[in-house]
Amino acid sequence: MKIRKRCFSKVRPGALLGALIALGGVLSPALADVATRMRVEAVTRPTGDFSAPERFESRPAGAATVFKSLDANAFSHSSGNMSFERELDFKVGDAFFRKIWVSSPSSTVSSDGLGPLFNARGCQSCHLKDGRGRPPAPGERAVSMFLRLSIPPQDETQREALASGRQLVIPEPVYGGQLQNRAIQGHPAEGQMTIRYQDQPVSLADGTVVTLRKPHYSVTELGYGPMHPEVMLSPRVAPPVIGMGLIESIAAEDIEAWADPADADGDGISGRPNRVWSDEHRETRLGRFGWKAGKATVAQQAAAAFRGDMGLSTVLFPQHSGDCSAAQRDCLSAPTGVNPGDGAEVTDEMFELLLFYTRNLAVPARRDPGASRVLEGKRLFYASGCAQCHRPKFVTRRDAVGEEQSFQLIWPYSDFLLHDMGEGLADGRPEGRANGREWRTPPLWGIGLTETVNGHTRFLHDGRARNLLEAVLWHGGEAAAARARVIAMARAEREALIAFLESL
Repeated sequence: MKIRKRCFSKVRPGALLGALIALGGVLSPALADVATRMRVEAVTRPTGDFSAPERFESRPAGAATVFKSLDANAFSHSSGNMSFERELDFKVGDAFFRKIWVSSPSSTVSSDGLGPLFNARGCQSCHLKDGRGRPPAPGERAVSMFLRLSIPPQDETQREALASGRQLVIPEPVYGGQLQNRAIQGHPAEGQMTIRYQDQPVSLADGTVVTLRKPHYSVTELGYGPMHPEVMLSPRVAPPVIGMGLIESIAAEDIEAWADPADADGDGISGRPNRVWSDEHRETRLGRFGWKAGKATVAQQAAAAFRGDMGLSTVLFPQHSGDCSAAQRDCLSAPTGVNPGDGAEVTDEMFELLLFYTRNLAVPARRDPGASRVLEGKRLFYASGCAQCHRPKFVTRRDAVGEEQSFQLIWPYSDFLLHDMGEGLADGRPEGRANGREWRTPPLWGIGLTETVNGHTRFLHDGRARNLLEAVLWHGGEAAAARARVIAMARAEREALIAFLESL
């Protein structure tokens, strides 16, 4: 198991802290900071004891964890430590998240500006019940899944834009950064995503055969002519949006400390950070959101979704025509819903309240962390090497994005770094520093409630896995050794591993 060794890592934190207090009576700010760091290192150190739950393990979001009925609304509650006075802002933000936008001009001036090209009419359309999207059923038009589009750089200017970090990709010249499969009246949609599956059987050590389905993607009904001959397609399912404020509140250095890009310790795990341009802060920052960690903040993630998914402008992305390209002239000249006071279709007030809501969607409490089968599954999770990338614990910053997120011990089960996941999961499409085989480790908290909230068990970036075991069996590259250990397990061990994942 990979454990970063830092200052005082071999000293018993309680003993040293006690000595410091005894010598000085009151800790100086510098010593207090050292003492805090020691406490954090001690509490986030991976466990080796699987005989009982760890302290606070039932609270994956710390004090922000919510203990409420486990039903279809399990992902839609506010932070458990939110004050009554702030609940109103959360509820108003919820209304904006659920808002159904319409095209312009419209009598509903606070809800117009949709499109002209779009994938969904509201945030909730993709993140149904604040949870996970899925691939479309045969004959169904996709709603909570779409295709990212880009091409390799064509000239030195484009290569420099990518190298500087100010651009993550070069959009397809006509169709832009993603395929919009819907359009307002009078405009053609860009096209429709089609998926063809190919069976891939995997034999487990006990004789069980699991049939994986490898998807192949293409685009039909192109509305604006042929695509670039070098276009790269990457499918994306909408992920759950719980715990995002807590993820944003992890110190960047705590995530980067886990990186080992050259695999210096020789364990086969070489996670590395994505560094991306933040339009919010006008500088390059650590990417931590999105399937390839392409966004640095919740605000940038939300603004990009407004622009690409719904064709709506915000203060960060003031393009009123959304993802329309220069080649789509009718799209660029369509009426907009821009608010004169804000210069955007999504007003600043709407945007800030939606951000507050998104940052405070609570993570539900763990289920039965002390059950014997769950504890055995946890032991196997660690022993198989899964915890090397799905890092269990962090402590958030004191100067967090909100008071609910400040200095919380959280259990996201992710290192938020990029890892080579092998050829089987490769999309062949770079995004920033992420190459075509790399993906950000997704957090696992709440994963066991997917069926309860969303009525399905489709996992991974494109929903190809129909259950958790299939998701594990798709792992390759840096995770190949962990996958091999799961394949070698007896049935009872696999069931215990899945029971642990379902408890998260």
